[in-house]
Amino acid sequence: MAATSDGRRGASAARRDAARPTVRRRAPGPVTDRQPSAARRQASRSDPPSGRGPAAGRDVARVPRPRGPDRAGDGGAERRLRRAPLPLAAAVATGWAAILSVAPVVAVVAVAHLADAPRFSIAEITRYGLAGWLLAHGVPLRTPLGPVGIAPLALAAFAAWRVLRAGVHTARAIGGRRSRSPRMALTAAVAVAVVYALIGAGAAGLAGGADLAIDPRRAGLTLGGFGFAAALAGALPTTGVSVLMLRRLPDVVRDGLRAGIVGALLVLALGAALAGLAVALAGGQATETLASYRTGVAGQAAITLLCLAYAPNLAAWGASYALGPGFAVGSDTVVTTHEVTIGAVPALPVFAGLPPGPLPGVGGLLAGAPLAAAMAAGWLLARRRLRRDPGWLPLLGAAAVAGPVAGGLLGLAAWVSAGSIGAGRLAAVGPVPWQVAAVGAAIALLGALLGAAATRAVFGARSSP
Repeated sequence: MAATSDGRRGASAARRDAARPTVRRRAPGPVTDRQPSAARRQASRSDPPSGRGPAAGRDVARVPRPRGPDRAGDGGAERRLRRAPLPLAAAVATGWAAILSVAPVVAVVAVAHLADAPRFSIAEITRYGLAGWLLAHGVPLRTPLGPVGIAPLALAAFAAWRVLRAGVHTARAIGGRRSRSPRMALTAAVAVAVVYALIGAGAAGLAGGADLAIDPRRAGLTLGGFGFAAALAGALPTTGVSVLMLRRLPDVVRDGLRAGIVGALLVLALGAALAGLAVALAGGQATETLASYRTGVAGQAAITLLCLAYAPNLAAWGASYALGPGFAVGSDTVVTTHEVTIGAVPALPVFAGLPPGPLPGVGGLLAGAPLAAAMAAGWLLARRRLRRDPGWLPLLGAAAVAGPVAGGLLGLAAWVSAGSIGAGRLAAVGPVPWQVAAVGAAIALLGALLGAAATRAVFGARSSP
């Protein structure tokens, strides 16, 4: 049995040896020809590439690639080569912004002209479309009925957004993205402003005629200032300068600015709700006014679009009405919660929502609504500051900053929403800006202080150990 097992183990070992591959060993060469592997690799790295063999391929693969553009600053030859010329970048971006913002106005004018098919003219549509586009930027129009100067703020906001994007694209094209360079931000804004001013002056020259007069110099200056402000608002965040500016402000000022903006937006939202509610309650009269225009469906659609373009103006007027100063619809007229004195108004559906008289019972509630909005802004301010600093003094300081900021923004909204609708008694339509700013600042200051103090007293006591 032992012999049999030994024989089996010998046979299996023989089979394993037969299955192994035969390795042929080369005879060793001279000792001087042999080098350690590390030495051979070092020699292949140090020798210049000959264009043949694997060593040359490895050397070519190790050639360092050129570095990309320096993102931290303005230097670098490749970055300079990638930049677009400033005049070209500003002209393309600003021209495209102007085309996009003027297109809706021309479309509304075209819809209005559909009601008068025999007199359909592309030249007239373009001319009146350019005039409406200039009016949206605040350029007054001299018509046979007198000067028209109320800007449709919906179109103005759209134009400002497009010019803001032009500032962003121009700053990027000249290599200013994340450069944190105020010079580049100002350069892009000035370039956009110059191009926009030239476009405005040219549009004024094309839109002028016997029945419509527009001063090209006034149009150029107005659109230049408009373009600079909007383009700078887009170039500052693109270059990163706005972040640096905000970081350099004290926390109290930064939080106060934020709270003031929130408070002003809440009051304007309240004004928009009041204006919409007033027009909805007077829906029957508004429908009759719209039906009085015998212009067909196309003409009535154009009038409706015109009223929608002035919806932000009505929001500013509603905010002034809720704050207390009210607004005027012509000379020697006043519309407030405790007094309404108006005469003949333009035959537009939106004016059907004017209050027929004072509101002695509801006036007190409306007066308290802006105060509640300011208190909500103070509540948000306190909730944000309590996460970082539970102290009373910084909180009240931020609330004190929020009041003037909100008042200034509300006064600005009142200023841009007012204007004239012809000569005579309709030469002054809208709220008085300084009155809205003063009352709005006082109400926002009081509301922000009350809201912040109440929130600090309640939630600060809960969070304290």
